[in-house]
Amino acid sequence: MAAAESDRSRTNRCHGGWKRTFSALEISFVVLLLLSTVATAQSQPAQPAPTQDTPAAQAHPDQTAAEIASHEEATTFKVNVKLVTVRVVVRDAQGHAIGNLKKEDFELFDDRKPQVITHFSVEQPGSQAAKDRQTSDEKAGQKLPSVPEHYVAFVFDDIHIKFGDLVLARNAADRHLATLLPTDRAAIFTTSGQTVLDFTDDRAKLHDVLLLLQPRPVAGAGVTECPDISYYMADLIINKQDGQAMQAANQEAIACLPLAASTGSGPSPAVGEAQMAVRAEANRQLAIGGQESRIALSVLKDVVRRLSVMPGERSMVVVSPGFLTPETDMLNDYMDVVERALHNDVMISALDARGLYTVLPGGDISREVPLTGFAAAMDLQYQLDSAQAEGDILADLANATGGAYFHNNNDLNEGFKRVSATPEYFYTLGFSPQNMKLDGTYHKIKVSLKNPAKLTLQTRRGYYAPKHAADPAEEAKQEIQDAIFSQEEMHDLPVELHTQFFKSSDAEAKLSVLAHVDVKDIRYRKVDGRNTNELTVVAALFNQNGVFMQGTQKNVTMRWKDQTLAKLGSGITLKTSFDVKPGSYLVRLVVRDTEGQLMSAENGAIEIP
Repeated sequence: MAAAESDRSRTNRCHGGWKRTFSALEISFVVLLLLSTVATAQSQPAQPAPTQDTPAAQAHPDQTAAEIASHEEATTFKVNVKLVTVRVVVRDAQGHAIGNLKKEDFELFDDRKPQVITHFSVEQPGSQAAKDRQTSDEKAGQKLPSVPEHYVAFVFDDIHIKFGDLVLARNAADRHLATLLPTDRAAIFTTSGQTVLDFTDDRAKLHDVLLLLQPRPVAGAGVTECPDISYYMADLIINKQDGQAMQAANQEAIACLPLAASTGSGPSPAVGEAQMAVRAEANRQLAIGGQESRIALSVLKDVVRRLSVMPGERSMVVVSPGFLTPETDMLNDYMDVVERALHNDVMISALDARGLYTVLPGGDISREVPLTGFAAAMDLQYQLDSAQAEGDILADLANATGGAYFHNNNDLNEGFKRVSATPEYFYTLGFSPQNMKLDGTYHKIKVSLKNPAKLTLQTRRGYYAPKHAADPAEEAKQEIQDAIFSQEEMHDLPVELHTQFFKSSDAEAKLSVLAHVDVKDIRYRKVDGRNTNELTVVAALFNQNGVFMQGTQKNVTMRWKDQTLAKLGSGITLKTSFDVKPGSYLVRLVVRDTEGQLMSAENGAIEIP
């Protein structure tokens, strides 16, 4: 029987099998619930490893049992000082990102006041990091399953996009998605929410879903209104009280509406009727445009949240003609998207679906009465200004998060290639604002180089101050989640990740995640003569598409006597088990101690045949 079991079980030591980097959007809330509550019943009590490495455990079982205990409850960590994160991409004259700059090369200003850069790192996402990892695995003699490394969420703004532009964009997207690598996973989302496909490597599904895309404006498609007032003009007329915009709209209304004629020498009643019609239509367009922009920003925020729980390199591609965000609450929503993306290492790129944008003089040919003179000239100017303002949101999203912005170009094949790639290098700068008031005000950020040397910088333009102090408990929960879903490996603690599996049948298996911790080399605090510390151990399991499946959290309290600690050998092994089916899996292990505030995070990949 033992021999039979041995034949059906496997052990795998993992050396970073995958590298940092809607199902449904609800999964992110499931993850948050998991991390803030008691661990699942699958978590087994912590125990010293029953091997020759732990003589103390064998010689003194009662003593050791009193000195180590596992309890399943949330642990609150000390929270780091809140940083404002600034991502910077530096490019040379040829447009290539460079990665050889140091912290001393940068200058950072908050509302023109110089700031001390307290956090600085150089990131190298993309294919080069994957190649480095592959070379390392080959040297280690490992043959690991092909697991996802790069997640790209394509968000089609079907609320704002026109049919002709959408057809060209989806055809180019289809050609690009046909070139996906085995380690790529793609998802399709829409701002209307009516067409969705979660992350997959199934090209046929991606193709079929792309064909379902169509424009879905909030107000529906209809004939050109009279007067024809855009959201941009409506904002000028109603919110900004722009007299010139009002005059241009009045002239169009007089030309196209059946208005009452003047019966005497006094003011024509047509003028009053035109003004009433303009204000009514401007208010209607303001309501529709505002609703569409808020919906689009809400979806972008949800997609960032969805990406944040994917265990790899994460990027979003927004395919849109752009949209306006004139209201203060919209700017706050936009900044929330940026902050979430930066916090969760999501890079946002944008493709302007309009391609090479042109404006027809005299207005759209669908107008029953073409515009002439002053009205035509002003209409042309407002269309150009609106187009520029609509594209600003796309440019800002890309600049703030380190992504690419492809616009004013009809080569959409090249466009999808550029926006789906990530820069070879980017820098993450962090600073702690001094004496910052919790008033929600906007702060302008400027990043420059002490020696520009024909280099260009791509970065965010500002941030909003918080309106209240952060809750330490909530930040602690967020810190745990960030570590689990991060794409970064950390080795502050002496931790090794091992995995084992046992197949009870062709369709069922038990996967064990083993965390071996060398507890002799961590920091302790003396309490009543005992060496005291607490470990928080979190294990999470993802399927082959990187979708979170299960996870457990346990806290291990250690109160070692000096003689016991000296005899522990290489340390203890903590075990967590998952019931799974055959397939490819990703494993994420995070271990953190309370006294030293140190963390280790390991990644693993395993194939269960």
